Amino acid sequence: MPQTSPRTALPGSEVPLAAGARVLGAAHPDERFEVTVRVRRRAELAPPAALAGNGKQRAHLSREQYAAAYGANPAELGKVEAFARHYGLIVLETSVARRSVFLSGTTAQFEAAFGVAIEQAEHKDGVSRVHSGALTVPAELAGIVEGVFGIADAPVALPHFRIHAASNGANGHGHGHAHAHAAGTSFTPPQLATLYDFPAPLDGSGQCIAIIELGGGYRTADINNYFKRIKVQAPTIKTISVDGAKNRPSNINSADPEVMLDIEVSAGVAPKALIAVYFAPNTDKGFLDAITMAIHDSVNKPSVISISWGAAEKNWSAQALRNFDQAFQSAAALGVSVCCAAGDAGSGDEDPDRGTPDGLAHADFPASSPYVLACGGTSLTASGAHIASETVWNNDPLRSASGGGVSDFFALPPYQQGAGVPPSVNPGARVGRGLPDVAADADPATGYQVRVDGRDIVVGGTSAVAPLWAGLIALMNQKAGHSMGFLNPMLYGIGADAQAFHDIVSGDIGAYQARPGWDACTGWGSPDGSGLLRALNG
Repeated sequence: MPQTSPRTALPGSEVPLAAGARVLGAAHPDERFEVTVRVRRRAELAPPAALAGNGKQRAHLSREQYAAAYGANPAELGKVEAFARHYGLIVLETSVARRSVFLSGTTAQFEAAFGVAIEQAEHKDGVSRVHSGALTVPAELAGIVEGVFGIADAPVALPHFRIHAASNGANGHGHGHAHAHAAGTSFTPPQLATLYDFPAPLDGSGQCIAIIELGGGYRTADINNYFKRIKVQAPTIKTISVDGAKNRPSNINSADPEVMLDIEVSAGVAPKALIAVYFAPNTDKGFLDAITMAIHDSVNKPSVISISWGAAEKNWSAQALRNFDQAFQSAAALGVSVCCAAGDAGSGDEDPDRGTPDGLAHADFPASSPYVLACGGTSLTASGAHIASETVWNNDPLRSASGGGVSDFFALPPYQQGAGVPPSVNPGARVGRGLPDVAADADPATGYQVRVDGRDIVVGGTSAVAPLWAGLIALMNQKAGHSMGFLNPMLYGIGADAQAFHDIVSGDIGAYQARPGWDACTGWGSPDGSGLLRALNG
């Protein structure tokens, strides 16, 4: 490939510099790292509604069928490999299904290959690689390459949990800004499954729940002690390393509460489902690689994926937003449900304790992708085995409230056309993808009893809602005998069905107010699991 070949800029490859970041200078030319190059599909997939099917009939593709029909063209992957080798880069792996070429090289080699200057920048989380301007590729690869990930490696996502102050001393910790609330209570996952009428007697047998983690870890002793205490069979857990990341538990001030919350909640309602935990670095490359690995995992074959990490859309590059969304579209075609936490900092989605909010409303990504089930939060009070009241979770609209709102990037999907999604409150009043789709208990003051690093604590946040819904979907898959898959078009077809959802009509998340039917605080509401299953199969 001649070095004089004309070059084309990759659309959307500019990476936003973190707020307050300071560029230090050029990265060391001999630093070695890895990059993922994403290649286009060989054919376009169907629109969202066509990927849903209905409750009794599915037309999902097998992973082998998907790779053959919609994976990358091997000849185009070969062109990327040849391009990489021309610049001295090492091809580590190529995947047709994941449409990816995984490369290793030095700073100098990647600068030459992608026509960009790579620098270092200091920010609140440390020092990371950055680049200014768009990446470029030879004209022969224009249209073939859809994204390049890993050159910039700043952390991209936050875990969406909040530790209740009363269970963790005075103020929670860095991720869990715990704010005291009026007298509340806490629940085990089986108790919430009873309150939300999850279909019984089911245990998730035959299902695999994938959990994406970008830090932290779990201890088997904690898992065994926890499930013994709540009198539920301990789950089978498999750990999958992505891009060298490992299960690394440390202490309660890390991301360990996120990992334990995800495992204990999902397995607490579906104990016989295989729990596959994909540990990846907290970068756009690591996050995307973990998602595509889980979606196309032909060994563990997840039927549902739970993601409790995210950040405001404005913090992502356009190529990241597009490529993650395409991955979730692939999941829909395969019949894999994806549940994503909608955020814990209200309609602004920018906790002022972790940055400087810009005063606008922001949807959290990846929850804002039209191909995922966005999970919002409520505050729940029980009376025995029944729900006494349920309102929008909002203890502090800046620091401790459900995420939601209207996407500034993704258009309104067809299945939301009749839902009454309001215009964005931001300048321009755009009507885009509305979120969340559904909700469940997330208030740390009415939160989830979990065990983390040898301690029993109470945790809330929409991080708990994603695995709770993932567990419910695993139960519904088991009962139905097939994967429910991409639920959104069906859920919006059901609409405000009082037998399927508890409509949340009281409360707000700052800029958006609850109302009857769908709203940008809790979507359609919290589940009546048995009623929802009947409605989906009806």
